[in-house]
Amino acid sequence: MPLRCGIVGLPNVGKSTLFNAITQAGAESANYPFCTIDPNVGVVSVPDKRLDFLTALYQPPKTIPTTFEFVDIAGLVEGASKGEGLGNKFLAHIREVDAIAHVVRCFEDDNVTHVSSTVDPLRDIEVINLELALADLESTEKRLEKLASKVKSKDKEAVAEYALLQRIKETTLDAGKPVRSMELSAEEQRLVKGFNLLTSKPIIYVANVSEDDAVDPSTNPHIATIEDLAAKEDAKVIPISAKLESEIAELDPEDKAAFLEDLGLAESGLDRIIHSAYELLGLITFLTAGPKEVRAWTVIRGTRAPQAAGVIHTDFERGFIKAEIMSYEDLENAGTEAAVRERGRLRIEGKEYIIKDGDIIHFRFNV
Repeated sequence: MPLRCGIVGLPNVGKSTLFNAITQAGAESANYPFCTIDPNVGVVSVPDKRLDFLTALYQPPKTIPTTFEFVDIAGLVEGASKGEGLGNKFLAHIREVDAIAHVVRCFEDDNVTHVSSTVDPLRDIEVINLELALADLESTEKRLEKLASKVKSKDKEAVAEYALLQRIKETTLDAGKPVRSMELSAEEQRLVKGFNLLTSKPIIYVANVSEDDAVDPSTNPHIATIEDLAAKEDAKVIPISAKLESEIAELDPEDKAAFLEDLGLAESGLDRIIHSAYELLGLITFLTAGPKEVRAWTVIRGTRAPQAAGVIHTDFERGFIKAEIMSYEDLENAGTEAAVRERGRLRIEGKEYIIKDGDIIHFRFNV
């Protein structure tokens, strides 16, 4: 199942324009609030240049990248947690995603309506974050009520959950702050993940700037203020021009690369959003390669070899024997798999081996 990133923001900040650009899925986009009602979904391939090298080397009939799913969620407004605008229906859509891309308008254009009449990114961020925090506050209070009886019976897990939820409520949500801004232990992070709170999800602030500012975002005064806020939440900021991304999306791969080079951009906004989401979610990619197929697979950093094998097929995990592994860098430097073997760089690893990004793996199993 692909990872899901929900695109959120106030109406008319460029969400659907960005969605159209990065997925080429044709989500409706227009200059009036609530143009998007039902969430649009688009699945894109995760960019990985290592697949190009492996495909050229092994010449397989098919190459399969891992995928990433973008969900374009309708514009939220002040009062959404109480049903204003299109209300709680869309808060439910956000609850289903792994990460959030919060699009913030950082450009002036008299021809594009802003729901608050003026461009003020910090105000806009506060409106969305407050609505998500209020929705979390409601669900937290309900969960505390349900846990109360278990706490009285001294259920150990319930006591720990109750204490953490009380702290979340009193120190963070009551103040309208996101849960991701809290300092939590590893065990507390595990518990919070089970609460599925909106404001605990990793977030990327996508600063939608003008085409000129996309080339040199430092010229836009709003970027620094958003970065200051993001630093307090362990979030990321990616300045992009949704309009420019629309132009890039229409180009074929060769022209796209040349266009980005002419602009002095190393990669597209899509690539930066995906790579940032992977980093925030603690994800890495391992690869399988051979004459039949080259393929990329996504796992959580820290995954051991048998569990990585299980991502391919449950039988691989159940009957895991060992894994033959070479790093992508070793293969690229050596030029061929045979040369990697000759250099003694092919490794045999067992059940305790922790997968690394760029590992090329052949799993041995017996069921």
